[in-house]
Amino acid sequence: MPRAQEVDEVSPGIFVWQAYDSKVKADLFSTALETHAGTYLVDPIQLGSNGLLSLWARRKAAGIFVSNANHARATTEFAKTFSIPIYVHDELRGSPDFRQATGLQDGEVFSRGLTAVAIDGGPASEIALHYNNNGGTMIVGDALINFEPHGFGLLPAKYCLDANLMRRSLGKLLDHAFERMLFAHGTPILSGARVRVEQLLATIR
Repeated sequence: MPRAQEVDEVSPGIFVWQAYDSKVKADLFSTALETHAGTYLVDPIQLGSNGLLSLWARRKAAGIFVSNANHARATTEFAKTFSIPIYVHDELRGSPDFRQATGLQDGEVFSRGLTAVAIDGGPASEIALHYNNNGGTMIVGDALINFEPHGFGLLPAKYCLDANLMRRSLGKLLDHAFERMLFAHGTPILSGARVRVEQLLATIR
């Protein structure tokens, strides 16, 4: 598992760290989101001690959100170290990587301001996370990507369970207000993200 050393605050209360994974030939991105209840980690990869110190100097850890079946990453290590719960799509609850995890249903608000948004048809058990503070933030796993040479777009169909279903399901993101979008694979979009999603989906219908 790759290990990042530095954490970047890309927007107030939103932190990102990344590292290249030679197995998947792509950068893995992880997010920490400061909320009223504490800091939630999303799809965390391992992080060096300096990065950990800078992250936890501000607010206690509250939980880990895993966006799909392929993103266990360093979840178990973080959960044990900080004694925090793991949240996954309800389909993953009790599976080998997530035996003690809490399952989430589509549209479930599991902490103040945090809502799970299930994305059907993409990778197995894909689920996005919306936080409604400060104009809104949406964090996605694999259904949407933002890295070269693809740029901002849909996960290629060959990696989807049902690409057409995924396209339709992504429309649920537009039920929420969000200025920013962060990814498990790709550079964050820090302004105008909802408009970008709306434009993308309009071109593929």
